[in-house]
Amino acid sequence: MSDSAASVDSLKTKVPAKTIGDITVPSPVFSCRDVDVFYGDKHAIKKVNIDIARQQVLAMIGPSGCGKSTFLRCLNRMNDTIVGARVEGQITLDGQDIHEKRQDVVQLRARVGMVFQKPNPFPKTIYENVAYGPRIHGLAANRGELDDIVNQSLRRAGLWEEVKDRLNQPGTSLSGGQQQRLCIARTIAVNPEVILMDEPCSALDPIATARIEDLIDELRESYAICIVTHSMQQAARVSQRTAYFHLGDLVEVGETNKIFTNPQAKLTEDYITGRFG
Repeated sequence: MSDSAASVDSLKTKVPAKTIGDITVPSPVFSCRDVDVFYGDKHAIKKVNIDIARQQVLAMIGPSGCGKSTFLRCLNRMNDTIVGARVEGQITLDGQDIHEKRQDVVQLRARVGMVFQKPNPFPKTIYENVAYGPRIHGLAANRGELDDIVNQSLRRAGLWEEVKDRLNQPGTSLSGGQQQRLCIARTIAVNPEVILMDEPCSALDPIATARIEDLIDELRESYAICIVTHSMQQAARVSQRTAYFHLGDLVEVGETNKIFTNPQAKLTEDYITGRFG
């Protein structure tokens, strides 16, 4: 067979590349298989397979519009709130399909908390911001228990010393970095298993960003954390595993140091070295 004929045959038999990297992890809290997301006719996420581990930070990186935030919102069914959005495939949390009919979405979102790009404290006092979730979920039997939850949540979010004497002031009176830590305290007050973070530092200055990154490192001892970030430096600093998305495809996932020093996919290498994105 001629070389040209051989090359034509190889093109005919070539199959689309699968996700590169360590899709599975030991004892995952989330397991996602063949996840597709559609916004009407637009195919936004394509056959994503990934696991999210306990006591680890998974950073999701990639160009704007590549599907990072869309995929993140699949994990606590926030896409349910978008008209025309459709999620296919299987996503399990502790082995249970989150799309089962018996799944209580309110309870799911308590187990899978979310911190958004811009701090969004409730128009309530600092105390009530943190107490709101435990109160509606019945996690405290009396005011003393609620006080303890608020106290511990603010301590774990690294905010207690700064606000302990003004718990009755509005949450909106805090600085941007403090507001974001208040939102993290509000998230952990209902004792979630997973914390999702959608570019949590993009609206913050470098000092506030460093505080949040230190906090993420502390919190991963107790939670699985999944963070979307445009900053590759941030991904390298805070995460143990990194996933690279491109045009709705999960191109590569693996240990962060390997992704940044020895990526297996050319698309990942081009993005990390600044050739595009």
